[in-house]
Amino acid sequence: MMHVPVKIEGFVKIFDPNTREIFVDKKNAIHYENISVSMANTLANKNIGQIYVMAFGNGGSSVDPTGVITYLPPNTTGQNADLYNPTYAKVVDNNSSANTDPSRNNLTVLHTTGRVYTDILVSCLLDYGEPAGQQAFDNSTNFNGEYVFDELGLKTWNGSPTDLRLITHVIFHPVQKSLNRQIQIDYTVRIQTLTNLSAA
Repeated sequence: MMHVPVKIEGFVKIFDPNTREIFVDKKNAIHYENISVSMANTLANKNIGQIYVMAFGNGGSSVDPTGVITYLPPNTTGQNADLYNPTYAKVVDNNSSANTDPSRNNLTVLHTTGRVYTDILVSCLLDYGEPAGQQAFDNSTNFNGEYVFDELGLKTWNGSPTDLRLITHVIFHPVQKSLNRQIQIDYTVRIQTLTNLSAA
């Protein structure tokens, strides 16, 4: 019997595509149960399991009056795991008719021949006018605002737009989305086989 250990990592970069200012650049947590189910369903061609949306929320941290930030742990257990307080989601599956801008919100598979890892680059752009109802300028003092994001995750399709599975979750310091700026998210999921020689 062959045993091929698999390592999955996620890397998140959030930045202003115009000024190139970086707001967040860090690793994320993986929901191993949900991602294993998603990988099995996609490999078995069950038409479910693919990455479908990038979800944003504002419940991952709290800021006290002195400015000290306390972070909650990522949610990575239970098939119904979710963001603490999801407030917005954007379809990034460029094969879905629900994706309104697949040229800027999409999935790209990146692989170099001979390497034992492959990356999925999930690109998502929050344009000037989205989400609807955001504030005009990025100067909010309310860190609990609906579009002052401090958590995000990737969710996979499980049969319908209301049946999605969280496969990654990252918590970070609050970042406000406002009308005066775009925000780009480059979310890399790396799938790596650690060896192809182990046998038992």
